[in-house]
Amino acid sequence: AFACALRGPVLRVCVLCVCVSRPATEAASQGGVRGARAGALSSRGERLHTRREDMAGTRQSLVLTDEQRDELGGQFDTLSKGYVELSSLRDALAMVGFKLPQWKVRQMIEDRERRRGALAEPGRLSLAEFEQIYTELRGQEVSAGFKAMLSKKDNVQTLGGMSEASSEGTTHSVRHEERAAFSDWINRNLGSDPDLAHLLPIEMPGETLYERVKDGILLCKMINHSCPETIDERAINKKGLTVYTKHENLTLALSSAQSIGCSIVNIDAHDLARGKPHLVLGLLWQIIKIGLFNQITLQHCPGLVQLVKPGEDMAHLLHLAPEAILLRWVNYHLERAGTKRRLTNFTSDVRDSEIYTILLRQIAPVGSGVTVEAMREPDLLQRAEVMLQQADKINCRSFLSPQDVVDGVYKLNVAFVANLFNNHPALDVPEDGNALEGLEGLEETREEKTYRNWINSMGVSPYVNWLYSDLADGLIIFQLFDVIKPGLVNWTRVHRTFSRLKGFMERLENCNYAVELGRKQGFSLVGVAGQDLFEGNATLTLALVWQLMH
Repeated sequence: AFACALRGPVLRVCVLCVCVSRPATEAASQGGVRGARAGALSSRGERLHTRREDMAGTRQSLVLTDEQRDELGGQFDTLSKGYVELSSLRDALAMVGFKLPQWKVRQMIEDRERRRGALAEPGRLSLAEFEQIYTELRGQEVSAGFKAMLSKKDNVQTLGGMSEASSEGTTHSVRHEERAAFSDWINRNLGSDPDLAHLLPIEMPGETLYERVKDGILLCKMINHSCPETIDERAINKKGLTVYTKHENLTLALSSAQSIGCSIVNIDAHDLARGKPHLVLGLLWQIIKIGLFNQITLQHCPGLVQLVKPGEDMAHLLHLAPEAILLRWVNYHLERAGTKRRLTNFTSDVRDSEIYTILLRQIAPVGSGVTVEAMREPDLLQRAEVMLQQADKINCRSFLSPQDVVDGVYKLNVAFVANLFNNHPALDVPEDGNALEGLEGLEETREEKTYRNWINSMGVSPYVNWLYSDLADGLIIFQLFDVIKPGLVNWTRVHRTFSRLKGFMERLENCNYAVELGRKQGFSLVGVAGQDLFEGNATLTLALVWQLMH
């Protein structure tokens, strides 16, 4: 309604929905004051008109325009009958401005079926359903643009999609603090290796990290550091490297990373040779994390028995995720220190450095000189720096910078605590030898570890820490079936979340369906029932997993 435009000989001025129209010649003869007022109204009207046109354009962009409908109708004859064939959906979306990879289109259809049940007509979308998809995509595009305009982080590097086939329109983010932390860890732990003299040290803040992994030697060395003797050193090409020998090293590193439980889905030697930042950092984090968590076992630390709570057995503790064991370890020392503070997460709880300061004082060897002077600093950033100086006294200043502590960066704080545990657990072995009897059978066997690493390498979520308890709800098994034979699992039959009252039956139904799928694939599952998977029967669970792996 607020508009002012000159069209032919008529001047139209619209103010508060009251329209005044008169011939241009008459308006021009009204004198200076009226002319000035008309000019002011015209200027204001043009500005208001522009604003409202922009708003109207945003609203209209969320629905198909008449022009888009005409173009679609001319290209796809089925639209005149009120539907779009699923085989033509990608082309139809491209015509209205959304060029999506085929896998994304398939995912949209599957998500739609899960949310709303079967499509109205098999193999086709009604015009209303197509318009709804268009509206959802346009809304996501507008929202993403708005968020990108409002929240630009200085410490996050955003990268465009690097694969024309599958990453069109995709962006990846890498955190500078992770790059710096991983570079520092590599320098500290592998800096003395003569085979890496041409690569290390990595100059901080680690901008050259992506270049240093391109020949594959550094990755192989990191894998052997995390899991000793995984790679035979004689198999690594070290001198006179060519494009082909570098590629061999990278292929060896990826195969070895997969064997220790890293997920290398969508990563190949070419990606690492090109130094793709998000893929390099993702793989490095997995290798480092596995090395840190490998030592949270009874074999490396018999004193873990001290963390068992009253009424609990050791088996329950060992089946917890490593992060949960670290939380319990920190709280054990906080309780011994006589403080009321407790650690419940690795983000907000550590930002004031108080828990870290108390923990360091509690686990530090006698004579190391570790103090609690950090708590005298009122500034959180300075306090974190003093706390890290205390950690340096026991050779544990790794992964974290003062800013990472204050920001509560999850990955780096978990790595810092795990490094503290590995170097200074400060858990006394029980004097009573009987307390350790019968615990040997609780450790993961070589066979179980092989299966668990294979499962994790398939990219399942969540990460599998203990084979039997983590497979007891069937969700991991369904993901494996879906990876091995896409489309096999009818996800409408799967319970993804579990209620308090019916959780037992829902998990059991999942396990029964998992066994049913195995039988459909010709697995030998004589005597195996869903109840066996639910109860964590070792022999029968391994029988199913072995056949999946085979």
